[in-house]
Amino acid sequence: MVRRSCEAILLSDEAGKHAGLGSDEIARYSRHLTLPEVGVDGQLRLRSSSALVVGVGGLGSPLAIYLAAAGVGRIGLVDFDDVDLSNLQRQILYETRDVGRPKIEIARQRLLAINPHVEVEAHAVRLSSENALEILAPYDLVIDGTDNFATRYLVNDACVLLGKPNVYGSIFRFEGQASVFWARKGPCYRCLYPEPPAPGAVPNCAEGGVLGVLPGVIGCVQATEAIKLLLDRGESLIGRLLLFDAIEMRFRELRLRKDPRCPVCGEHPTIRDLVDHDVTCAVAAVTPPPEPDGHLDVRSLKRRQDEGDRPVLVDVRTPPEWQICRLDGAILIPLQELPSRLDELDRGHEIVVYCHVGVRSAMAVEFLRGNGFERARNLEGGIDAWSVHVDPSTPRY
Repeated sequence: MVRRSCEAILLSDEAGKHAGLGSDEIARYSRHLTLPEVGVDGQLRLRSSSALVVGVGGLGSPLAIYLAAAGVGRIGLVDFDDVDLSNLQRQILYETRDVGRPKIEIARQRLLAINPHVEVEAHAVRLSSENALEILAPYDLVIDGTDNFATRYLVNDACVLLGKPNVYGSIFRFEGQASVFWARKGPCYRCLYPEPPAPGAVPNCAEGGVLGVLPGVIGCVQATEAIKLLLDRGESLIGRLLLFDAIEMRFRELRLRKDPRCPVCGEHPTIRDLVDHDVTCAVAAVTPPPEPDGHLDVRSLKRRQDEGDRPVLVDVRTPPEWQICRLDGAILIPLQELPSRLDELDRGHEIVVYCHVGVRSAMAVEFLRGNGFERARNLEGGIDAWSVHVDPSTPRY
């Protein structure tokens, strides 16, 4: 009955290539077509719409899948990364056989396999101040699936300058956030967080961890908001920040207001052009101590150990990371405990500090040197570099 009534009001398959839905699309989207809030007109609207997904990782995977399945006509993907084994715990677009391959190629193939009626455009580049406006401009809305602050602020500022809605999501450990930032109708991301955090102020998901299903929850919220915006239906998250705590299984909501002093969308904006911020969620831009001996290469450490020279090794990671792997003879002093445990270390000894990739240890060395430990040194690249360049049997995570 539903199929007949739909076919009766649609054009033929041939004409439907431009104006109506073909018989295959009617069957595919039948559960949408029976919704009064969507119907034929809404499905056609989705088909003529476009959305750009920035980042096809944990958040980008579920939201891109649902955009394609819903029939959003043109989907853009921005990503330049390859699939890593550690991605598979949460990035559901990829399989074990995909490790080492470009994410964007696989994502495009999977989305077209889900729905051959959509167009998928791949932008295999790092989003920057030089290309962001050009890449974002052709799309109706932008969905932020990034995992770093540099791109998050870049996406926000580009959306404000272009007048486009920015469907935001972020995750960390067991908690997630989602909102819609649209300067024409409400606040932007800078109204909430005017400036990026200082380097080293926020740990990344690799260091802090993330529950594998969490990006699925937040990514689906983002996909829902994007589809509602494209349909122009329902109440969006504009002016609201949705907070999700997976441990407590609780959703909370905060009201957001447009900040008249916002540097990009306020009454007197000071940001009129895009800039690249040197801040990432991975906090990969901590400057090592200025002294020439303030850091140490993993190969040099191994060579010295083989020669019988063994400096004190201090591991500033978390106890769960310590259980995964550690360097022989190291002392575990998590970074947050370092100020209260200085008396366990000798200021006269050479101390080599390490963490996962060398970020937290750089912060620890700076703190130690400021407190009289002049021979403290940072192990460049951390235990991850040790696994790559010295001992492959050391697990990577």
